[in-house]
Amino acid sequence: MIFRVDDLPERILLVGMMGAGKSTVGRALAARLERPFLDNDALVRERTGREPAEIDRTDGEDALHLAEIEAFERAAGRPGRAVIAVAGAVVDLESERAKLREAGSVVWLRARPETLRDRIGSGAGRRDEATDLAWLVRRAAERASSYRAVADLIVDVDDCSADEVVAAILAGLEDGSAG
Repeated sequence: MIFRVDDLPERILLVGMMGAGKSTVGRALAARLERPFLDNDALVRERTGREPAEIDRTDGEDALHLAEIEAFERAAGRPGRAVIAVAGAVVDLESERAKLREAGSVVWLRARPETLRDRIGSGAGRRDEATDLAWLVRRAAERASSYRAVADLIVDVDDCSADEVVAAILAGLEDGSAG
């Protein structure tokens, strides 16, 4: 595939459930495009000095979501080209969905709940519910319409390597099916 990097959107934002591959795919996509990768979890750690799971455990889910939203807003506000992995909480609020849509081209990395559970593994560093298939099914269903509302491109990631997902993103962005 031949693509012109200059023709791609300035910012490519990856959304999806935990375990969908936002960090893995984001790093690979950023490397391929020679752009910085801004990972929401890393930005939360940088800003707070704490792991997202620790914030969730000690201060609660609302505090974690506020930190994730602040991290997204800081990443989206940085000048220049970037690939940004966005926390799921950002799509939960309409005001943040509007900012997400304005920040660049949004790619929903969509995965079946079973895939998410398999990728999450033991759940180390994740919410306690993260390995519970019933919770993943509910949460994915709750967020599906919000992900769909912001997505310029949807890539199904089940049974795909990071490189295959990157290729699908680039093909979708280049052929104009996004943004």
